[in-house]
Amino acid sequence: MTLRSVRLLVPALCAALSFCATAAEPRTNVLFIVADDFRAELASYGSPAVTPNLNQLAKRSVQFDRAYCQQAVCNPSRCSFLTGLRPDTLRIWNNGTHFRELNPDVMTLPLWFKQHGYTTRCVGKIFHNWHTKEKGDPRSWSAPEFLHYANHGDDAAEVTGPLPPNLAPPAPRKYTSVPLYERRDVPDEAYFDGRVAAEAVRVLAEVKDQPFFLAVGFWKPHAPFNAPKKYWDLYDRAKLPPLNATRPVGAPELAFHDGRELRGLPPNQVTFTPEQAIEIRHGYFANISYLDAQLGKILDALDRSGVADRTVITFVGDHGYHVGEHDLWGKTSNFEYDARVPFFIGAPGKGFANGQATRSSAELVDLFPTLVDLCRLPSPPRLEGVSLVPTLRRPEVLTKTAAFTQHPRPAYYDREPDKQPKAMGVSVRTGAVRYTEWRDWKTGAVVARELYASADEPQELRSVLDDPKFAREQREAETLLRRQFPLTPH
Repeated sequence: MTLRSVRLLVPALCAALSFCATAAEPRTNVLFIVADDFRAELASYGSPAVTPNLNQLAKRSVQFDRAYCQQAVCNPSRCSFLTGLRPDTLRIWNNGTHFRELNPDVMTLPLWFKQHGYTTRCVGKIFHNWHTKEKGDPRSWSAPEFLHYANHGDDAAEVTGPLPPNLAPPAPRKYTSVPLYERRDVPDEAYFDGRVAAEAVRVLAEVKDQPFFLAVGFWKPHAPFNAPKKYWDLYDRAKLPPLNATRPVGAPELAFHDGRELRGLPPNQVTFTPEQAIEIRHGYFANISYLDAQLGKILDALDRSGVADRTVITFVGDHGYHVGEHDLWGKTSNFEYDARVPFFIGAPGKGFANGQATRSSAELVDLFPTLVDLCRLPSPPRLEGVSLVPTLRRPEVLTKTAAFTQHPRPAYYDREPDKQPKAMGVSVRTGAVRYTEWRDWKTGAVVARELYASADEPQELRSVLDDPKFAREQREAETLLRRQFPLTPH
């Protein structure tokens, strides 16, 4: 053998030995947990929400205090973070369009793991759950999805024997086929999320001896507000945060919407009385605690499984939520309450700053590249997020300094006669401000603007647009926004 042949052979042998060594190591699993309509500040330690299990998760993960969704409504948000692509790239801005209708061959996060030797399972709501022709995304999973495609308004209590009475006062309207709020003394499994948790525990025991990507999608704290009675009983409603329904001074009318998700469709919309508003807010907190209890069951099962030390845990919300603030109900805005999300990543092994929080910006679109990085998989092309692993190792590292969110007007334009938005609101959150532009859909012309200082977060009660004290911050935010969203027609 010549010296040249040896020189060529050595790198190949080293690569082969490295591959064998890597293949012999247990692969890193992923437990991927998603909540629906969960406001970020209520997921933080010390918040008025009773969330002992989420507090425990914070101790074993890095908490991103400045994490944001790409659009504050279910389908666009989930399509975005499950493909690693932004809504404008997918051209998905509504709930009624399945992402594969416009992007038939797009790669998804679970499908990428499946193609790289993982068992991928879906329990609960991961892809959007309603309105679309295709149900979920069967090709992404190694087995049929469980309780993944349904209507939140069909989540009626199911029990053996007589149904306990509803102890809540009469609701102003039905939420599809159930009351907007109810308080029944029933077990956790009476509703969707209790059954999701039980199935997730079962599936975890089934897949724990193989590399797995287990996605668990909770339906709460999304309406209806019908957590079992014991979760309502955790709160003294007189001690819940008081409602400030004031609209931000200086905000344009385009920033708001009619709250039809809770108030119903025009012309038959209800206006909540103060007593009904309190009931809804109490129910939202009860839903959060109900979800938290189900999370605890899954974390306990992971700890019993023997594979927690090689499993990445993520917990995120698909977007935030208003319960009366800004005189808004539900999501579909660019305000902080809707845009900011709970975002926890716990990576196993040494070298990660689990138990700490970071002020680095993060976006849901970053989940795909981060999980691929943590599990040492190759990265697919075109991902529009970035890996947050540097921040997971050192929380003081600002992997990102800005995050982007958007939403069209009308908020649910697919229900309008022409099936097309009239305007798009695009927003950037920096460490100092939130800057939002509302643009004409056809021309791209800016028709309204907003600017909120971070000291006012998350209330955002006064737009400081064109205030000389924030001139530099406004200029920087405008530059970032127009770099991400050029002034062009949609």
